[in-house]
Amino acid sequence: MAATLPHHATSGRVVVTGASGRLGPAVVRHLAEHGWDVVAADRTPPPEPLPARFVRADLTDLGQVVELVTGFDESAPATAVVHLAAIPAPGLAPDAATFANNVPATYNVFRAARVAGIRNVVWASSETLLGLPFDVPPPYVPVDEDYPVRPETTYSLGKAVEEEMARHLTRWDPSLKLVGLRFSNVMLPEDYAQFPGWQDDASKRRWNLWGYIDARDGAQAVRLALEADLTGWEAFIVANGDTVMERDSASLLAEHFPEVPLKRPVHGRETLLSIDKARRVLGYEPQHSWLAARD
Repeated sequence: MAATLPHHATSGRVVVTGASGRLGPAVVRHLAEHGWDVVAADRTPPPEPLPARFVRADLTDLGQVVELVTGFDESAPATAVVHLAAIPAPGLAPDAATFANNVPATYNVFRAARVAGIRNVVWASSETLLGLPFDVPPPYVPVDEDYPVRPETTYSLGKAVEEEMARHLTRWDPSLKLVGLRFSNVMLPEDYAQFPGWQDDASKRRWNLWGYIDARDGAQAVRLALEADLTGWEAFIVANGDTVMERDSASLLAEHFPEVPLKRPVHGRETLLSIDKARRVLGYEPQHSWLAARD
């Protein structure tokens, strides 16, 4: 049984940005199912009906973000924010465009929350801060939150800047809670059909130590972080409990990272992106596995 901190009641209005993205719909549904009044915000409508009011917004415009969280059109103000909106990976736009979109948008969310008196913000950081794509091997495995961030792309550099912003904003205001979730590669259930194609060549997925996060477990982590009785800045790796491979994790390491030391023993197919902190502090426990879904 994981040792968890007290959790707040599941209530209040939460703005979820990036609600139309890869992780957003699962988060909106999960929060609504657990008693949150959700406002879903994005530049484009969601691909499917969601149990939330949808608002079209450009997060690079601070005024729009302030209105989102303080209430508009006679709507109630938010009590919390989940910020998932971003250009979600390197290589999808020119580097300068990625940085110019992602970092100001996150600053605006943090700033608008302070203007509105909102103390509870959870946002999508990234596994890329661990040093992905691991062309330079990690300092040890399982990788965790203890070593300094190692951005290797402009996208990842932006995430490092966001975490540094959170560090200093909570230093200025110790009662503020800013939780960054370093999500692994987000997968939907229909994506599991491609996993068998990786089994004959583990090098295809060595770039993130064969990690992934089922969107439904990502949503669970968001809720637990939102409800956790924390203050200050915290970062958590969020991955599933296993890897994308059928092979044991130890054999993958022996083949692809033979010189990297083990921080602790690894067992079976367990994730090499350590979720120990999320388990211990948030009470996070993945409920889904691609291999179990296949079987």
